Amino acid sequence: MYKLEVYPEKCHGCGNCVISCPVNAKDDNVHGGAGPDEDSILIMQVINGVIKLLNPDLCNGCGACVESCPVDAIKLIVE
Repeated sequence: MYKLEVYPEKCHGCGNCVISCPVNAKDDNVHGGAGPDEDSILIMQVINGVIKLLNPDLCNGCGACVESCPVDAIKLIVE
């Protein structure tokens, strides 16, 4: 099982994690570069300039979000 921890105080809102996540990429708007809309089902999203976990249970543990974060604002914990 995988658990994501986010550190909003470190996040500067670049959105690399949202774009790099293969689960988020299944959303047509994210995949197309338009950004999520209110119907999007995402693991995480940048809201008001910081990362927020929305559906962390969808995480497959790939670590793409962690690798893409330039400020170490996301941690993947394997339980």
